[in-house]
Amino acid sequence: MKLSIIVPVYNMAAEGKLNYCMDSLVNQTVEDYEILAVDDASTDSSPDILREYERKYPGKVKVFTNSRNKRQGGAKNEGLRAARGEWVGFIDSDDWVTPDFYEKLIRKGEDTGADLVGCDYTLVSEHTFKTGSVVQNNTLDQTGVLDKEKHKSLLMRMGSMVIKVYRRRVIADNRLDFPEGIFYEDNCAGPLWSLYFTHFEKVEEPLYYYYQHQVSTVHYITEEKCRDRMKAAVLLYEGCKERGFFGEYEKEIEYRFTEIYYVNTLFSYMAGVKHPRLSFVRELRAGQTERFPMFQQNSYYRENTGEEEQRLVALQQRSNLGFYLLYRLKLSVRRMRTRLCRR
Repeated sequence: MKLSIIVPVYNMAAEGKLNYCMDSLVNQTVEDYEILAVDDASTDSSPDILREYERKYPGKVKVFTNSRNKRQGGAKNEGLRAARGEWVGFIDSDDWVTPDFYEKLIRKGEDTGADLVGCDYTLVSEHTFKTGSVVQNNTLDQTGVLDKEKHKSLLMRMGSMVIKVYRRRVIADNRLDFPEGIFYEDNCAGPLWSLYFTHFEKVEEPLYYYYQHQVSTVHYITEEKCRDRMKAAVLLYEGCKERGFFGEYEKEIEYRFTEIYYVNTLFSYMAGVKHPRLSFVRELRAGQTERFPMFQQNSYYRENTGEEEQRLVALQQRSNLGFYLLYRLKLSVRRMRTRLCRR
């Protein structure tokens, strides 16, 4: 079999989201493929929708059901265990792809000998095949046979996992999978997986449609989600150590951990959670300095983290309370200015 498409599904029946996704998959131009839809204990009519596609497309659509919710990582792992294709692809069940998405990516891989192939994506807020704002997800200097420098680049900026196809033998041979039971599972899996592939190519087209809507994971922040991002960073750190990558890529791993566990979480928590707790801010600082106490000297951190963020982080490293009070004040002033501008 040429391809296995893995679709994790949780409560996506509303507004025709799941139907639009599945319609784009059953009409792919690539030959000899399977769609492995994993319902992750949905409480809406998503399972019924999937079963209807299974009845309508026997042999092409296969539905699996988790008895308890394992988040996307658990659903993806269920699909990986059942996958038979030479290539594997993942798609979020509220997104969709062009009819030739998988054909183009696989052809690129077969023509070049690549074991990893990606493309760009487009942001849309309605069900359409019109191209919206295009996001370049990887750069051409990351492509080709992957030497150490290109592996460093992909470790730092792997990009989205759903806009790529993967040779399944690499996943199977290296026992690659996803963290289960947390949000942001790709923050761990993407960088770690990238170190095992040997040749990356890219189709320079926006073939994947990323649907922006208010119930998407990225559109609201809770402490639970912040903690899940912290867990993903810890799993990445531990996975790189256990698999023998830490010595060779310590500088890159330090920055990725700092970015995921600490910087991104600190500022999204303070800005997005309604009543941020000082104790959580203390916990973030402690977890970061326990593993990488000298992170502020990392050249990636100094080059890629904004100047204001670096100043605020430096303040927090001196005083949790000082940072907390100053940031809350800055946020209050910013919101007040926004309200005044709207009048």
